[in-house]
Formats: sequence, structure tokens, C-alpha cells
Amino acid sequence: MSLLSSNEAEAILKKVLSFSKADELEATLQGGRAAYTRFGMNSASSSGDTENLSLAINAHFGQRSGIATTNTLDDQSLEKTVRAAEEIAHLRPEDPEQMPFLPKQQYETIAASFDEATYNADAETRARAVAATIDPARAKNLTAAGIFDHTGGFVARANTVGNFGYHRSTNTSYTTTVRSADELGKTGSGWATSISHRIADIDAKAVGARAIEKAELSREPVQIEPGNYTVILEPNAVGDLLAPMMNLFAARAADEGRSFLSKKGGGNRIGEKLYGDEINIYTDPNLAASPGAPFDAQGLPTRRIDFVRAGVVQNLNYARFWAKKMSKEPTPFPSNIVMDGGKTSIEDMIKTTERGILVTRFWYIRFVDAQTVLLTGLTRDGTFLIEQGRLKYAIKNFRFNETPVKMLNNIEAMSPVARIIGSERAGANLPILAPALRVRDFSFTSLSDAV
Repeated sequence: MSLLSSNEAEAILKKVLSFSKADELEATLQGGRAAYTRFGMNSASSSGDTENLSLAINAHFGQRSGIATTNTLDDQSLEKTVRAAEEIAHLRPEDPEQMPFLPKQQYETIAASFDEATYNADAETRARAVAATIDPARAKNLTAAGIFDHTGGFVARANTVGNFGYHRSTNTSYTTTVRSADELGKTGSGWATSISHRIADIDAKAVGARAIEKAELSREPVQIEPGNYTVILEPNAVGDLLAPMMNLFAARAADEGRSFLSKKGGGNRIGEKLYGDEINIYTDPNLAASPGAPFDAQGLPTRRIDFVRAGVVQNLNYARFWAKKMSKEPTPFPSNIVMDGGKTSIEDMIKTTERGILVTRFWYIRFVDAQTVLLTGLTRDGTFLIEQGRLKYAIKNFRFNETPVKMLNNIEAMSPVARIIGSERAGANLPILAPALRVRDFSFTSLSDAV
């Protein structure tokens, strides 16, 4: 049994703490289940289902720390792992930035983040979903690939200065890429995804239908010249640009002059208006569409934090050490990133666009300059020219060089938000809710032969 109750987890952690000889000790117990079905070439290729329990111990002696882990939870193994963490701590140099563990905190219970049906979903459920994409793709002589996964479990933390926290959560996602090809090599590609903490929210048939439609529409792409265009960015494209920018909302990097949020002459840009009036970006662990954990990796209770309100920078992330150094309140790490949207559908954006480009998503996104958040990357899996309110034809992919700061000052329309999967490292582990955007003057700098 890898899904322990709060009482079961606390009993194990209390035993671990009783073995401690350190100045301070913290133990983190995690367990749960991860299952997936992967498919390619119109057939299921692999399926897996694993359960695990693991314990991580962090021992402090003064400014030294040592970490040891185990997934064997008998008394002898627990004590052995505590001793190992303590021995490692004695061998390590002092860390002047190490913070003491937090005493007892008050944590909310965020029950909505755990869904029983998602945790207990079986291979047959996943197989039916996969078939809902493969069967119609095969019927149209298209090739589908993708993955359907779901995870669930708990995390419990306790330390020798009196703190304890417990949280359960689930997550699931369904992603597919559909390719079209004929004897002349006229290849098109479509991509779609859905993500939630509830498996009932995943409509695999609709996801597959979107990818199939894009694959068919993107055959025989036409080359047009790079340049600055009005673009309609679907939510995943927006999220992939939002994530690397939000990673720079760290107070230390700003205060030390290492980010676009650094003020000339020292300090940061909290209180400055950097974005359009309509831009609101925040984190909220109690958001129904993407509930988070009640505590972060530092042990701080999570809460709603506004990073940008009406275009003005409101807050930065202050980790505990930097908060103490700068005489600020520490802020919990975000449990999600949310950008408020509008009411215009993508279809209506297209209808009211005289000439522009529809972008399904980006990939291979990298920083060109962190000081300006200048990013570069490629369009992928469905890029289309819009003329006189209609999709005219598929176009070859572009490389872009653009900054999200400029993008968020050039918005003409916003859709309601959607929960997206970060396709790059910057957003892969943090839920993002973002709208589709119509943006003027988006910079494409060169062509790409990628499909």
C-alpha cells in the first residue's frame, strides 16, 4: 500500500524523528502510483503501472546538512538512514545560507486536489481513450502517437521542531501528435493535449479530433517570408512563453542585477508597470481548475500571491534566506501560474483578423538574453496563415525571437483560460493556466524545415 493516510504517515515520521541525534532533522515521506499507456504508429506500444514509497531525511548540525533516502521502511532501515544523513552532514562544509527548519505551521486542507477515480484508473480505461484517437486516425490514413498518464499520491513532512504537514493529489494528461503523409512526402502534423487533476475531465476523443484536424489542414505548407505579424497564439504557445518569464520572478536575481526585474542602480522593479492594463498573473493553491498543495518545499504555507496586477509588478518570490537578508517576508514557491483571460474565442479571433498567423505551439525554446527575457524557439504541429477572417493555408514553420514582456504589451484579444502542459523544461513541472492571445507585431526571424 503506497497511499498512506495522514495518521499512517505521521506514525512513520514520528518514529524517524525519534532516532535523531542531529541539532535538527526533517523527514519527508512520499508515496503513490504512476501509470501510463504510450502509443505510436497507430498501436499501443507500452504500458506501465508502478507504486512506490520513499523517505528522505535531512539532518542539520549547525550550518551543515546531510540528506539520505530509502524506500525500505522497517525500523532498522529507518534508523540506518537517519545515521547516514547525520554522517553525511558531518562531512559536508558549512552552508552560510542554510535556514533552520520551520516550527509548527498552520496548513489548509485542499481536498479537491485528490480524485479517487484518477488514482484508481486502470489500463482498460487508458486503452479506450487511446483507441478514441487511433481508430479515427487510421480511418483517415493518418498516423497517431502519444501518451495517456495519471499519477497520484501523498507527501508528508515532519521535523524535530514541531512541524507536520500532509497532502494528497492526483494529476492526469492526454497528449497526441497525428501525422499525415502521402506518396509525395507531403507531411502535415497536428498536436493536442488535455490536462487535469480529474480523469473525468479528459475527453480523449476531442483531443484526438483536434490533432487529426490540424494534421489534415497542415499538409503542403506554403513558404512565406519571416517578419513581424499579428499572431493568434493558442494557450500552450502562450504558456510556453509565460513559464520562462515567471522563472525570473525571483527576488534575489532581481536584487542582484541578474534579471529583467532588476532596477538600474540597484533593487528591483516591484511597483513598476511593465505590462498592459489587462495583464493579471498570480498563483493560487485553492484554484478549482488546478488546486495545489498547502505547503511548499520550504515548509511555508501556500497562499494566493499576485505577481502582476493590472500590468504592475506586485510581488517577487522571496526564498527564506533572501527574505531574511533583505528584511522581507518569505513567500512560498508557486503551486501554479495563472494568467487571467478574456471572453473572445479563438474562432472569433480568427474571424476578426485581416491577416495574421495561427500558432498551435512552440518548442525548443531557449533564452537569448535573460536581462530582457528575449526568447527564441520554433513553431510546431500546425502553423497557419489567416487572411480576411479565415485560415487560408498551412505555412512552413518559423523561428521566433521575441520577449514575453513585449508580447504582453501588444495584446488585442484574449480567450478564456485553459490548463496547459509546459512542453519545455521551464514549465514542465508547474501547472499553468493561460488564455489564447491575439498579439500584434510578433517577430518571426527565419524559416524552419521542421514539421
